Amino acid sequence: MKTVGILVKKNHDAVAGECVTFLLDSGAVYSVVQGEVLRRLCIRPYRTRTFHLADGHEIERKIGDAYFEYRGVGGAAPVIFGEPGDSNLLGTTTLEALELVLDPFKRELRPMTLSLMGMPMGCR
Repeated sequence: MKTVGILVKKNHDAVAGECVTFLLDSGAVYSVVQGEVLRRLCIRPYRTRTFHLADGHEIERKIGDAYFEYRGVGGAAPVIFGEPGDSNLLGTTTLEALELVLDPFKRELRPMTLSLMGMPMGCR
């Protein structure tokens, strides 16, 4: 599996941050970062959620919010507090916040094509 390094901070204005190496996983919705890293950055969880693993098991993990930066682009997204044995995964909500998409064939990050659609004035 391919990996990528991304800066993780508490928020946009935070000075302290850590570069985290993530596995690129097209099936992950939320990103996972080791809880000890998030706690060092003063990121606090605000809820707990049950997740279903591929083998059918259920696990509970805490969720907070973090700020991610990659190649000069940043954005906030929910983050799962990883526990021992969990891998750092880059999820789709973080990719969207960073305006990136995962090329499933090359397993590379690419800039997202953005469009802004509006309704014609007479269609209200």
